[in-house]
Amino acid sequence: MPDRGNGYPDTIGAILAGGLARRMGGGDKPLRLLGGRPLLARVAERLRPQVTGLVLNANRNVERFAPYGWPIVADSVAGYPGPLAGVLSALDWAAGEGMEWVVTVPGDAPFIPADLVSRLHAARTERGAVLAIAASGGRTHPVVGLWPVTLRDEIRRALTLGVRKMGLFTSRYPLAIAEWPVAAFDPFFNINTSDDLSEAERLGGYA
Repeated sequence: MPDRGNGYPDTIGAILAGGLARRMGGGDKPLRLLGGRPLLARVAERLRPQVTGLVLNANRNVERFAPYGWPIVADSVAGYPGPLAGVLSALDWAAGEGMEWVVTVPGDAPFIPADLVSRLHAARTERGAVLAIAASGGRTHPVVGLWPVTLRDEIRRALTLGVRKMGLFTSRYPLAIAEWPVAAFDPFFNINTSDDLSEAERLGGYA
C-alpha cells in the first residue's frame, strides 16, 4: 500500500458539506465566516497537510464551492439521507482515483487536530479493525472517520435498506476508536447554531 513517507497509506480527505443546515436557517453552513474566513477554508487548512488530496461532498449551490478547486461529489442517494450518503459518494470517487482510504470530516468542524489521519490509521492498525473513528470527552464522532474504499457497496446496501445513522452502520464492523483530550476546547467542536459560531469565535484563540 503506497504512502508518501508520512507513515500511513495515501488517504483522500473528504469534507462533508451535503446537509441542509436547518438549525442555522438553511444555506451553505461551511461558507459562514469564522474570524473573517469561511469555515470550509479553516477545515481544509487543517486537513490538507494530512492527506493526498481533498474532495468535497455538496448537494446544493455547488458553484459557490467551485473557487476552492476541489472535486465536488453529490449524494448518489436521493432525499438528503445524511452524512453516510456523503461518505459513500467520497468512497466512490476515491475508488475511481485508485485510492484505498478516505478520511471524512464535517465541513463545520474548524478545529480538527493536526494528527487526525495518522492517529486514526494507527488505531486501526493496532486493533486490526476495519474502521476507525475519533472520540473526545467520552463521545464518539462517527462522522470523523477513516474508511476503506472496499466498504462502499456495503454502505450503498445499508442506505437502500434505510440505515441513516452512521453509528449504527459502523457498529457492524471491527471498530477502532482514537481518543483526543478535551482541555481548553474540544478539537471536534462543530458549529450547528449561531450560538455555536459565537463560541467558536471565543475558542479561536486556543486552537
